[in-house]
Amino acid sequence: MKTWRSASLVATAAAMLALTTACGQEKGEQTPKGQNVGNEAPVKDGAGAGDGYGSGGDYGSDSGSGAGKAKSAGQLAVWDSKKLGKVVTDSAGFTLYRFDKDTAQPPKSTCDGACEKAWPVVAAKGAEAAPGVDKSLLGEVTRSDGTKQLTIDGWPMYRFAKDAKPGDAKGQGVGGTWYAAAPDGKKAAPAADSGADTGGDAAQPADLAGLSTRNDPKLGEIVVDKNGMTVYRFTKDSAWPMKSACTGPCLEKWPVVKPVAKNDTKGILKKGFVTFNRPDGLKQQTIDCWPLYTFAGDKKPGDTNGQGVGGTWYAAAPTGKAVGATK
Repeated sequence: MKTWRSASLVATAAAMLALTTACGQEKGEQTPKGQNVGNEAPVKDGAGAGDGYGSGGDYGSDSGSGAGKAKSAGQLAVWDSKKLGKVVTDSAGFTLYRFDKDTAQPPKSTCDGACEKAWPVVAAKGAEAAPGVDKSLLGEVTRSDGTKQLTIDGWPMYRFAKDAKPGDAKGQGVGGTWYAAAPDGKKAAPAADSGADTGGDAAQPADLAGLSTRNDPKLGEIVVDKNGMTVYRFTKDSAWPMKSACTGPCLEKWPVVKPVAKNDTKGILKKGFVTFNRPDGLKQQTIDCWPLYTFAGDKKPGDTNGQGVGGTWYAAAPTGKAVGATK
């Protein structure tokens, strides 16, 4: 009994040491009671918790039998959605999707088993490009079971079992990894307000990682979210113990950055890349244990209107530091 208790205490101490090291601490301070700093992937829009593809539910009488059998898309079409922009559909008008955990170069599908029941694959055979869309973008990838799956610019295509009728797009944003596909294989995104000439760049922010960086001409390398919006730090917060001083009305102007999976980042420090379970029930992403926010005053990718606000708000560097803060 004593041996078991001793081993348990040793394991607990080791876990605490790893946590303090991750948060840049060397003096062994203890985690505040009730504070959970485990990393969690975002779950939204009805996604199944933790599975990344929104399965784990009943998708109707047709989802169990034959849901995994690839069906041809036939003549592809383009649906111009006011909310999503241009979306590619199959010949019946059902939305086609792409999965962030797949890859386009080289083409590879990572959705099978239970995932494939929730997201039926689109067969490559018989698919024809939508009118006005470059035919060379269509291709195929051989899945692990030997079947051929349709790809658009390298991205494997799927349907969503919960889409009940043409025009449905219930799979948009599920698990933070599934998105309606645009005719060029990118994630569907509304055109920019500035006109058609910028259409090529308008879709780019939607294809970013959950957190990545950009080189701002005035601030240098700063963190941006998956939509290209600037990410900020609040100097009144603390990293250890992890604490946010932005609560209540403050969060209306400075929304928290929701949890992001570590493998959905690019150029971001992974040390202290953990989830902060806030006292108000929200889950917030951190870098080096510093809570992260966006700014409601930023209207488009590239805006940095929050920089220096109140002498306490600054763009976040990839290391978690506040860019331009004097202390």
